[in-house]
Amino acid sequence: MNWRTNLVIMLLIFSACKQEKNSSENNAKEMTSSYLIEVDELQNIITNDTIKIIDFRKPAVYAKEHIQGAVNIWRTAIEDSSYPYKGMMASKQQLERLFSSLGIKTGHTLVIYDDIGLCDAARLWWVLQNYDYTNVRLLHGGISAWKTAKGAVTNTTTPIKTSLFKLPENPSFNYYASKEEVLKSIKKNHLLIDTRTLDEFTGKRHKKGAFKGGRIPTSKWIDWAEAITYTGTKKLKSKESLEQIYGALTSSKNDSIIVYCHSGVRSAHTTFVLTQLLGYKQVKNYDGSWVEWSHFKGLPFKQDSLTTKF
Repeated sequence: MNWRTNLVIMLLIFSACKQEKNSSENNAKEMTSSYLIEVDELQNIITNDTIKIIDFRKPAVYAKEHIQGAVNIWRTAIEDSSYPYKGMMASKQQLERLFSSLGIKTGHTLVIYDDIGLCDAARLWWVLQNYDYTNVRLLHGGISAWKTAKGAVTNTTTPIKTSLFKLPENPSFNYYASKEEVLKSIKKNHLLIDTRTLDEFTGKRHKKGAFKGGRIPTSKWIDWAEAITYTGTKKLKSKESLEQIYGALTSSKNDSIIVYCHSGVRSAHTTFVLTQLLGYKQVKNYDGSWVEWSHFKGLPFKQDSLTTKF
């Protein structure tokens, strides 16, 4: 990786962030997508029988407080545990069993929220997209925005009546990339985006679950969190600011792009931003991401410093 290139990207991101500081609230309202739903919209339809709200946070957090009527799903429930490493996307059959056990029906509109700027919620959105289930909305601003608008919350577990949930047959996996595709991408010099922190990108630190620190060769770095007002509402920034942030990549919106992070969660958020908000046409999220890549000793990697696990 050419550090001068990354320095330019970092400076452009800083410029966008500085502009965003003065008008983040107003600009966030300009952001639209068929997959986003605002709090006032949800309040108008929340009692509709065709709506199912999913609290995509850790069970202990859900137990303390959640939107009234929400059922709880966490990352481990949508992972395939058959791999020797964690985080891989669950199978179609596993998801069908899970959703059926939670009373989710095939025709439900799923409204997913979290408390971290849609980062976790976007992972579930991405999984469902790959299985061609598109009747999904992400609650902009998450539970914080809901509470600010005086939406009802509770610590009582939502009663569940099991149902039948089926995903479409022969899914397209439109947003899915495997390690084999990443290898081909490196050889073809296609764009790879690392959406982790700078310390993870350089190899200074790596999270639990990874087998070493570093990055995939040729990667460019843009932290996923640059897309939201991370220290404020955690809502998405304006389209203008997002265009400036990702415009630093100097790539066409028709270019082949693969994004990755530690385990495909943060990069799912960037996949959402690029495809659903900015109109990029050929973006895929590397499911295994750094956890899987670091597991295989024969795969190439770059590292700028000694690594500390965190």
